[in-house]
Amino acid sequence: MITIRNVTRRFGDFVAVNDVSLEVKAGEFITLLGPSGCGKTTLLRMLSGFESPDSGEIWIEGRDVTRLAPYRRNVNQVFQSYALFPHMTVRENIAFGLRMQKVPADEMRRRVAEAMDLVALGGYEDRLPHQLSGGQRQRVALARAIVPRPAVLLLDEPLSALDAKLRHQMQVELKRLQKRLGMTFVFVTHDQEEALTMSDRIAVFNRGRLEQLGPATEIYHRPGTAFVADFLGDANLLEAEWLAAEGDNVRVRLRGGLEIAVARAAWPGAATRAVVSVRPEKVCIAREPVAGAENGFQATITEEIFQGALDRLVVRTDAGTTFSVVVANESAMMEAFHEGERVWCGLHIDDLVVVPAA
Repeated sequence: MITIRNVTRRFGDFVAVNDVSLEVKAGEFITLLGPSGCGKTTLLRMLSGFESPDSGEIWIEGRDVTRLAPYRRNVNQVFQSYALFPHMTVRENIAFGLRMQKVPADEMRRRVAEAMDLVALGGYEDRLPHQLSGGQRQRVALARAIVPRPAVLLLDEPLSALDAKLRHQMQVELKRLQKRLGMTFVFVTHDQEEALTMSDRIAVFNRGRLEQLGPATEIYHRPGTAFVADFLGDANLLEAEWLAAEGDNVRVRLRGGLEIAVARAAWPGAATRAVVSVRPEKVCIAREPVAGAENGFQATITEEIFQGALDRLVVRTDAGTTFSVVVANESAMMEAFHEGERVWCGLHIDDLVVVPAA
C-alpha cells in the first residue's frame, strides 16, 4: 500500500528524517514510535503531502505521490487537536469531505449514518463540538476521516488529549474499527504501551533514523539496539565484557562485577564488549535457588515499590550488579518480598538479549 524509499527531510542544518525506507502492507496497522523530535510526525506529514522530502520517493497504491498535493492523494488524516469545525453539527462535520467530493445527497446521508454507527455516535447528529466530551469529539474526527473511504488513514497522536481510562478504551475501539474496515492505518505516538496494544508492526525511530521494524512481540522481546530495548518498556541494560567461550555460550562480566552466561550465537561478532538486556519480569526471584535457570545468584532487595497487581523491586547482587525486578501479586495471601530481604535470582539464557554497545 505504501512504499517509502530513501526519504530525507531537513530543516536548515537539522535532519528530521534521515534516509528512511519502509513498506506498509494493505490493511495493516503500523505505528511510528519514538521520542519527541525523532522524525515520526515529519514522516507522517510527508505521507499526507503537508511536507515534501528533500530526497527520496513516496508511493501510495502503486503511484508516485512524492510531489502531489494533499487533496490528490487517497489518504486522510486525524489530528491531535481533532480540528473539528466548531459551527457545524456532528452530522455536518462528518459529511464535509463528501460534500467536497460532490457525493449525491442520498448516498451522503447513508454513508454518514454508517460512519456514525461505526464509531457509536447515534443520537448525537445535531450536537455541536463544544457539547461533546473529548472522546466523542475524537469519534467525530475519526468518522469524518473514514467516511470518504481513503486507502490510508494517518493518525497523529489522536488519543494524547484523553484521560488514561478513556485513552485505553479508545485504543481498543480504534483497533477494532481498523479490523472491521480493513483500512491501512499509520499511527504516530510516543506512548510505548499504546504502540504495543494496537500495532501489527512497530517502526521505532531515533534521531531521524529507523532503528527497528517488526511485530510488537518481536520488538519487545528481541530489541535490535540498546535504544529500542530501553525505549520500548522497561529493561535492565548492562554493559558486558567477553571473558571466555563455553561451548554454545559465552561467559561475560556485567557492569558491577556479576559473571553470567549468554548465548554465543547472540554475541555481536568479534566484539569484546556488548550490552545485555533483560526485562524486569524475566528476572526470576525466590527464597530458594531458582530451578532450571542457567544463571543463578543471591542478592539483597534494596528497594520495594507496591503497585497494586505488581511489586517493583530493585535487587543488588553480592558482586555489586543491580537489577530491576517485577513480581506479580497473585493473591492477597501471597507473602510479599520486602526491602532488606536476601533472595535467590535466576536468569534464563533465552531471556537474555545481547545488543551491540553504543
